[in-house]
Amino acid sequence: MADLKLKVEIDANSGFCFGVVYAVEMAEDVLAEDSELYCLGDIVHNGEEVKRLEEKGLKIINHDDLETIHDAKVLIRAHGEPASTYELAMRNNIELIDASCPVVLKLQNRIKNSYDKGGPMYILGKHGHAEVNGLLAQTSNKAVVFQAMEELDTDSMPREITLYSQTTKSTNKLYEVRDYLETKGITVNFNDTICRQVSNRDKDLKHFAKNYNKIVFVAGAKSSNGQVLYNVCKQNNSESFFVSNKDELQKEWFDNNDTIGICGATSTPMWLMEDVKKQLETY
Repeated sequence: MADLKLKVEIDANSGFCFGVVYAVEMAEDVLAEDSELYCLGDIVHNGEEVKRLEEKGLKIINHDDLETIHDAKVLIRAHGEPASTYELAMRNNIELIDASCPVVLKLQNRIKNSYDKGGPMYILGKHGHAEVNGLLAQTSNKAVVFQAMEELDTDSMPREITLYSQTTKSTNKLYEVRDYLETKGITVNFNDTICRQVSNRDKDLKHFAKNYNKIVFVAGAKSSNGQVLYNVCKQNNSESFFVSNKDELQKEWFDNNDTIGICGATSTPMWLMEDVKKQLETY
């Protein structure tokens, strides 16, 4: 018998975005026929899901590994890749299984078109993130990438810039950056490039988090989107807890008759949230 009478519900809007669903399904389709498939970087920023697919034969590699691989199949994940990756694949006779998210590909094209027109370009994004590296490559690595306003010296910046964003950044943060730059007298050619699945989830979670005594947010530690959405929960419900799997739950967090909402990032599989729910129901 459980000691605590907890009412636990999973957010129906949480779980993989369509870009991640697409990449995972492509990997599973290949692995159903082949014993192994290389993937350039973590297929999704969730260690538990990566482990599940590795058990099916997925092998995670990095760009240095790609240089040494020939005559094999390599999956490009939803984050996308720069043109140099495709060129290397051709040289090494690698068959690319391209699961680049359509939203990311569209953004790459927009940034390339803007860059070709000239003028200074800034990208709000996480340094070193796979998607950001692909976006930066569209500008011959000349765009300025920043993840916080503190990184920019607005006094010495150009008086007119073009602004883009990584697709999984916070909508509020992007608009705050634009507004702040404009107060400093900088003309911003503004592009809202936040994925709508991400921005809508941001809004949904504001309401979801307020409907429960406690929130358990499930995501991988590497997930940028996870950090953004967890902060949304925390701002709207101070009793929000971040876990990567059921083993990180602590019974002491919860009280008798608590209502608990479970939610996650666009990189969080539904099965992982269901595992967390089952664990909570044993308390």
